[in-house]
Amino acid sequence: MSGGPVRVHLADEAATARLGEDIAAILAPGDAILLSGDLGMGKTTLARALIRALAGDDGLDVPSPTFTMVQPYAGRVPVHHFDLYRLASADELEELGLREALEEGVALVEWPERAAGALPADAVRLTLSEAGDGRDAEIDGPAAFLARLSRSLAIRAFLDASGRDKAARRFLTGDASARAYETATTPGQPPVILMDAPRRPDGPPIRDGLPYSRIAHLAESVTPFVAIARALRAEGFCAPEIYAADLDQGLLLVENLGTEGVIDAGRQPIPERYIAAAELLAEMHTRTWPRRIEVAAGVMHEIPLYDRGALAIETELLTDWYLPHRTGSRPDEALRAAYAAAWGQVFDLLDDAEKTLVLRDYHSPNLIWRADRQGHDRLGLIDFQDAVIGPAAYDVASLAMDARVDVPPELERAVVEAYCAARAKKDDFDRAGFDVAYAAMAAQRNSKILGIFVRLNLRDGKPAYMNHLPRIRDYLSRALAHPALGALRAFYDEAGLS
Repeated sequence: MSGGPVRVHLADEAATARLGEDIAAILAPGDAILLSGDLGMGKTTLARALIRALAGDDGLDVPSPTFTMVQPYAGRVPVHHFDLYRLASADELEELGLREALEEGVALVEWPERAAGALPADAVRLTLSEAGDGRDAEIDGPAAFLARLSRSLAIRAFLDASGRDKAARRFLTGDASARAYETATTPGQPPVILMDAPRRPDGPPIRDGLPYSRIAHLAESVTPFVAIARALRAEGFCAPEIYAADLDQGLLLVENLGTEGVIDAGRQPIPERYIAAAELLAEMHTRTWPRRIEVAAGVMHEIPLYDRGALAIETELLTDWYLPHRTGSRPDEALRAAYAAAWGQVFDLLDDAEKTLVLRDYHSPNLIWRADRQGHDRLGLIDFQDAVIGPAAYDVASLAMDARVDVPPELERAVVEAYCAARAKKDDFDRAGFDVAYAAMAAQRNSKILGIFVRLNLRDGKPAYMNHLPRIRDYLSRALAHPALGALRAFYDEAGLS
């Protein structure tokens, strides 16, 4: 258990409902919430708000389970609502399915006193009691849960301080990192996006005294996101406006650019939208981008270079994670050295390649289609905090070989041709040099992604990413077909990586 409970004062019924939402935002499978309090203390209000938030349905009917004793609900995390008032014996908990409920989701238990001693020892205990004109909530439980709760309450305080004290919170999405996103909706106002991105701690040093994140130039705070958003907006591109920021806590309130993307309901790419995205990239690559951007008074962000060290360490994700998965054995030092040498020859090809702002994940999850807008404003840009200055071809490869959807070869060619045609109209465009850089960056990116997706499965418990591997292997094969990458292709073939 923790060193002490968390106490929250609830001035009225609306505050009680908001606490339910704040708890729902951090619930995970296995969490058991034991809800106690006298009649009239707000247990029903809190339970209903929590369940509706998990379900993402403000109008969901949430009746009291007094007579059924348990009521299941689907949602972001499945939740079973137990009412033990009529429980005759603690042994009945087994029949009600408490254990199964916790294996797949969350249990919210009212009248837990009826089963004293039979409930999980690590359950969270939430007690509502009268306090003046309002109520007090006392929440105690495992330290890990209270840490999650404290983060959620800090988000609520951030919303309050930003003038959105009545905002309803709903989970939107998480991603492959520690970031999570919510919608925050205040009555009478359009919803905004809350980015929850706590500062990323440095991992162990792995090379030259630096952790992987520093070598690969990954954002460790929300500061780079704010900087790149400002730079993009200053050049007339559609990045979210930032309404409020707490750089220290890693919290942002940003414009909601919409929900429509560049793929259809069957998760197939919509060609004209990919072409528009290619043309937008071409326009971006004609601009001159600042290296240093002011984020706040005394806070500057310097856009890092996508240097050889960053490019190389990303390719090592393939040998560290994908190769053992593919072959069943870990690479020895000789193979690692040969792999690095093969990539070194590829990186030599990039020395004279055009360099510009690289958003680094320019593909379907991060492109918002705004059909009511004109020109480049039709495409909203998100998730660019890892932006670097590097080869212009990288983002083109990211789009044309979209890691999340199947882009057939003919559409890949159309995307590349649309980009090159737009560039040729604007400036002195080196098409031959671009083609070499495109193949190199496509091979580098897809090699990296193979490693990342296996790592997400094995290290982070996210097996769904493994479904993408066949697509990424196909993309890698396409990239390696370029004659300039012949030596690298031969190495992949020999090592069993292709």
